[in-house]
Amino acid sequence: MSSLLTNGLPGSQPAGWHSGAILEVRDLSVDYIMERGTVRAVRDVSFEVEPGEFVAIVGESGCGKSTLLFAIAQLLAPPAGISAGSVIFKGENLVGLTDKQLAAVRWRNMSVVMQSAMNALNPVTDIAAQFTDAMRAHGVTSKQEIADRSAEVLRMVGIDPVHLRSYPHQLSGGMRQRSMIAMAMLFTPELVIMDEPTSALDVVAQRSLMVQIKELQEQLGFAVIFVTHDMSLVRHFSDRLMVMYAGQVAELGDTRRMFAEPLHPYTIGLMEAFPSIKGPKVKLAGIPGSPPNLARPPAGCQFAPRCPQVMERCKTTEVPLYSLHGERVRCLLHEAGSAQL
Repeated sequence: MSSLLTNGLPGSQPAGWHSGAILEVRDLSVDYIMERGTVRAVRDVSFEVEPGEFVAIVGESGCGKSTLLFAIAQLLAPPAGISAGSVIFKGENLVGLTDKQLAAVRWRNMSVVMQSAMNALNPVTDIAAQFTDAMRAHGVTSKQEIADRSAEVLRMVGIDPVHLRSYPHQLSGGMRQRSMIAMAMLFTPELVIMDEPTSALDVVAQRSLMVQIKELQEQLGFAVIFVTHDMSLVRHFSDRLMVMYAGQVAELGDTRRMFAEPLHPYTIGLMEAFPSIKGPKVKLAGIPGSPPNLARPPAGCQFAPRCPQVMERCKTTEVPLYSLHGERVRCLLHEAGSAQL
């Protein structure tokens, strides 16, 4: 293994820090400040990620998944901004750090793989030059060390190092995404954030890429936060699953348990809307209606207008997140016998 390993961040652990977690997001909210008003795209989201854990985040388009990831990585740009909460990474709150302080964290300790590698990679520079820029930005100056590590990470993702001299347009979609993952591995980070990296790939390429990601994770021990629309991917590859709706956590828990016994009606709807290639033929149910306008969110439960199990209380009651048998769910159906978080 190369010597380009991650270094810990300075700083003491704040009160309430979960000693086993590498990342702890607490009460995080993100606002878009628009001329027509403020839109809260992420509202009071809390979760943690353990070292080596694979946490998947699912939900419909516009539910706040990508905004949440950008907030965690401190990559938000105006008009978006964090309005409340904290992002504790290895004991230090990333919210409020300067660009220079964040630069020491990115790539070396935390990497981000964007949704579209064609857009994330520089189209006029070959892969080798892009890897070189990332390493030099973090103090690696030896040409031989840069060349060796660049070839090493490409081999790790199943690409012949000869493609270091290729430009992004000369690579297939799958190879571009693998190149992005290879770049994310340059310093063996402890957390890799992935925003729908398989969305532009065919089914075969998706499966191949996911197997590669999982093998790298098991080999190197990094944690993953993975955003996707594909329920089949998270079922096979994630340890825990977070379902988001209207910028909030609807349900969070063990992936296998959630697929076997989903608690939130929205989670159930997502499961029923996704076809299975095994078992008897089942008609897809889908979820009627559409997500709420976050500029004018409805009162009470955000899912109430679409929920098949809605009660009158749901339309007026602000629903908290409940803890039930170690899982978290935002639904009044589980109010009895659970603890409010």
